[in-house]
Amino acid sequence: MTVRPDPSLPIPARPDGSPTEVFLAFLVLGLTAFGGPVAHLGYFREAFVVRRRWLDEEAYADLVALCQFLPGPASSQVGFVLGWRRAGFPGAMAAWSAFTLPSALLLVLVAAGADALAGPAGAGLLHGLKLAAVAVVAQAVWSMARTLTPDPTRAGIAAAALVTLTTGPAGQVAAIAGGALAGMWLCRAGLSAPAAALRCPISRRTGVVALALFVALPVLAALAALTGSPAAALFGAVYRAGALVFGGGHVVLPLLEAEVVRPGWIGADAFLAGYGAAQAVPGPLFTVAAYLGALAAPGPGGIAGAALCLAAIFLPGLLLVTGVLPFWEGLRDRPGMRMALRGANAAVVGLLAAALWHPLGTGAILAPTDFAVALAGVAALTVAGTPPWLVVGASALAGLMLG
Repeated sequence: MTVRPDPSLPIPARPDGSPTEVFLAFLVLGLTAFGGPVAHLGYFREAFVVRRRWLDEEAYADLVALCQFLPGPASSQVGFVLGWRRAGFPGAMAAWSAFTLPSALLLVLVAAGADALAGPAGAGLLHGLKLAAVAVVAQAVWSMARTLTPDPTRAGIAAAALVTLTTGPAGQVAAIAGGALAGMWLCRAGLSAPAAALRCPISRRTGVVALALFVALPVLAALAALTGSPAAALFGAVYRAGALVFGGGHVVLPLLEAEVVRPGWIGADAFLAGYGAAQAVPGPLFTVAAYLGALAAPGPGGIAGAALCLAAIFLPGLLLVTGVLPFWEGLRDRPGMRMALRGANAAVVGLLAAALWHPLGTGAILAPTDFAVALAGVAALTVAGTPPWLVVGASALAGLMLG
């Protein structure tokens, strides 16, 4: 039986913990937290607000608001700041490592076994994983559309982004930027008041350094790539994808596809199979970068490539939350910023819908039976509430049987 602290007792202004304590608390979540970023935030609230009382409800709500405002993996950013509040920067790294590494290691093992999937059975299994990815992303589009496009204005922004991406030459960055600009003009109705204040554990000097690194790292990677370094070019490509993920972890799919599949770092089939496998492991979806880094060629490959891409995909979001947190109090009160975010998030729904059509739909649904398997997966996720890992397993089995 779990004994919960008395909620009437005050939470200390400066919580005092150790990196080991933080690591062990987050390791449990890294091994068991299925369901994507929204579910992760629920697990975090139960573990750190209700049971351990590392912070109160208002502070947690403000932290979640900040991490949803910024691009990057929201649940990993929240965990990073929770670790920092509890045990300083070592605690932040302990929280990120414990929550991230279990799924990253599992996906590296999947990549290591990729060569064993070259036969007919392997091809069927990979095809099943691609069908699972179709189902999971379709559910994500539906869920995000209900949350991020609740009115005709934002639905129109999403539709415009979808049409632009599927019929014109504009890229993902232009679609998100266009959505943000449209939001600044059109998304004022029903603008809510900002959340309560969050006590900041990070100094402004540290924030400035983090923002400087956020800008400098892709520039340095681009300069290093000019020397012919495939590792630098790969780091820069994955970093750019990680820096643009608004609205949820599934949005990383089209961004990574543009950065690593189209230039030829990894094949489309292997990419979609890895994305499907990422749904079956706990922890953040961004750990799919470890799978991609292990297989990317040219590049370091193996463990070194996985570590490189894992760092590249997470660094932008972690640097941004570190850099913005000391200044969050002023930013969150600006209506224009929140209106721009509304528009950017609406455009992200169109971006993900475009990815559902291509590369997911066109790359996985090749026959009526494929459509039936994908549709069954969508129904299992949205109607029956089946955990994603079960849908992935069933789709992989269906791929083996149909292959």
